[in-house]
Amino acid sequence: MTPPAPELRLERLLPAPPERVFEAWVTPALLTRWWAAAPGWRGVGAEVDLRPGGRYRLAMKDPQDGRVHAVTGEYLVVDRPRRLVFTWAWEGDPPEMEGSAETVVTVELHAEGDGTRLVLVHRGFAHDGVRDLHVSGWTGCLQSFAARALDGNPYGKER
Repeated sequence: MTPPAPELRLERLLPAPPERVFEAWVTPALLTRWWAAAPGWRGVGAEVDLRPGGRYRLAMKDPQDGRVHAVTGEYLVVDRPRRLVFTWAWEGDPPEMEGSAETVVTVELHAEGDGTRLVLVHRGFAHDGVRDLHVSGWTGCLQSFAARALDGNPYGKER
């Protein structure tokens, strides 16, 4: 029997209602504000065709080497404001992602008090090393999300 492919699961409690969190995941101007895997990185583009079968492309730039890292995929489930499911593939097959085929990301939003519990599950990694790189990247993106997407300005404010 083949062991299951590695996956990651991250949870965050966010100080905004699910509707607002959902919008930040699907609105290109908001995605560009927070889509960054590390401090100093910046989102440099977001394209969204929000419907099952619609495509997306998200890009971020590493300020140290100037490289743009972009991910693309297809929306499989769009259940506003509760759930997004989408495929995930890196453009250009970066060497650090070697062996990673298309994977699947599920984002669930659960109302909790005055906020939202975000549950992110990313499945289908080729091996633990690729999963571990994504844990680091998703952790950075979620930190950026909290800092840039959910303050009083609907388009975020950098802190």
